[in-house]
Amino acid sequence: MDRPMELMRDAKTIAVVGVTTKKIRPANDIARYLIDAGFEVYLVNETEAGLEMHGLTIQPSVASLGVPIDIVDIFRRPADVPPHVEDAIEAGAKAVWMQVGIVNEEAAERARAAGLDVVMDKCTMVEHRRLRSAA
Repeated sequence: MDRPMELMRDAKTIAVVGVTTKKIRPANDIARYLIDAGFEVYLVNETEAGLEMHGLTIQPSVASLGVPIDIVDIFRRPADVPPHVEDAIEAGAKAVWMQVGIVNEEAAERARAAGLDVVMDKCTMVEHRRLRSAA
């Protein structure tokens, strides 16, 4: 079993960074999938904090959650990833996961140096489905 599948197998809590109530976006669909799959999901978007989506209140940051987070699932442009990695580090998250098409080697190295697992350019939903089909 590869590391992304192991992370999905072991995860209980996932913070989805980049959800938005304003548009149809992959982050919103993936968040819904993860909720339906039974994960404890937290929605994060600093500019939409306090709004609701999928029956959950959007939070300003991962660090503001005050709960242990297994995976910080990032849906932001590669150039916008570093502050979210810093937020994940501050929150004591176990892993940062950059979705399909998102690669930021500098942010990944910073996360690894802080002891976090890193996944880039992969989808949590796809990896979770792979895990389920392998079971």
